[in-house]
Amino acid sequence: MIVDFHSHTRESDGALSPEKLVAMMRKRGVQIFSITDHDTMRAYGQFAAEFARVIPGIEINTTWEDNEVHVLGYGLPLGDDTPLAAVLAENREFRRTRVDRMVAALNAAGYPITVADVVAESDGGDALGRPHVAKALIRKGLVKDVETAFRDLLTRGRPGYMPSNYITPAGAIDVICQSGGVPVLAHPGRLKDDSIIDGLIEAGLVGLEVFYPTHNASQTALFRERAIRHGLVMTAGSDFHDIRWNTRGVGMDVEDADIRPFLDLVS
Repeated sequence: MIVDFHSHTRESDGALSPEKLVAMMRKRGVQIFSITDHDTMRAYGQFAAEFARVIPGIEINTTWEDNEVHVLGYGLPLGDDTPLAAVLAENREFRRTRVDRMVAALNAAGYPITVADVVAESDGGDALGRPHVAKALIRKGLVKDVETAFRDLLTRGRPGYMPSNYITPAGAIDVICQSGGVPVLAHPGRLKDDSIIDGLIEAGLVGLEVFYPTHNASQTALFRERAIRHGLVMTAGSDFHDIRWNTRGVGMDVEDADIRPFLDLVS
């Protein structure tokens, strides 16, 4: 079964419009998918996908012990009158404030970009982030590519870095549940310290993103076993942003039996 429960559009930090991303899903033969933009669900309503089942999703950026942890939510309502909508609005406002501070710090370090330059790179998107700052630096000829921008300027200890201060992972899990959704921990293999998983299970975590492009075989087996042991559902996602970086494209080929408990929850 080809599915993809983790992908991004230009409404957050992806390169494609929702319509073009869905066209890529169609071409790949994806049967069920979610768009999980960071801190916004504005992509929904901008595409038609009669060829596949669509599960409304979100990726919420959270902060835990000065690290970012990403929590995915599925089966969520799309209106503005939910507990989740208020949290997403707060996160987006923090994103804008963080960009203001990053631009000021970069200016002080001799990199002349403006907030307007960064906003222009979002192409009207709803959630600003470091990738937009990186693209603004590239367009100004100040760095050669996104990797260089992050390595030299936008990561911890570099002149343009500003720490995040989002909702906590437990808070994100709670608000997803309050809004009728299913909370899932994104790409656990990328965590700096996976000891957080046990605490998040106690906080109400329902699933793990077991199948992920950069998880190696041993990580996939470890997280699969952990999900089974704790009664968590398993999900799969490409985390597609841009074909230049995500060269495998969209879609994950997984066994129906591994994904079925998740699908039963969001049906």
